Amino acid sequence: MPTTEEQLIAQGTWNVDPKHSSVEFQVKHMGIATVKGFFGDFEGTLEVGATLGESKAYGKVVVDSITTRDEARDGHLKSGDFFDAETHTEMTFESTSITAGSDDDELTIEGDLTIKGVTKSIKLKATVDGADTDPWGNERVGVEAKTTIVRSDYGMAFNQALGSGNLLVSDKVKIILSLSAVKAA
Repeated sequence: MPTTEEQLIAQGTWNVDPKHSSVEFQVKHMGIATVKGFFGDFEGTLEVGATLGESKAYGKVVVDSITTRDEARDGHLKSGDFFDAETHTEMTFESTSITAGSDDDELTIEGDLTIKGVTKSIKLKATVDGADTDPWGNERVGVEAKTTIVRSDYGMAFNQALGSGNLLVSDKVKIILSLSAVKAA
């Protein structure tokens, strides 16, 4: 593994390959089960500079591409109770800093996440899973990044109290990005 002085990802522009990547969220339902959802339409770019301090990460997700494998739930998530997909068609992320993490293959990516017109600073813990050249000669890198957000911070406060004391939908939402990015020519 490289030391923190070495680049984990080679310098250049890396474009996320959506066919080999995923944007996932996980949320507790009734406090007892985890419901997973995915966004099918997204893009991202890593601009790796000579140092981590010169590097940037960008991402955009089309809200209407949400799927939880339940049409009724997907429709509710697209409504004003949650994402308000008709008015706020995209979610965006732009990094403000990228620093070395505690392990040799880890990065901390801080930046601004905008959901439903509200922008908040978040911190992603990222792991560089490796790099290789695909059969077509493209350089690829794999990165997994995770964070947890509070959805009510973004104006998504819909909920229902249950007799047990649990809530129908947790306010905390895990975000997991599993990315394969291709180096631009």
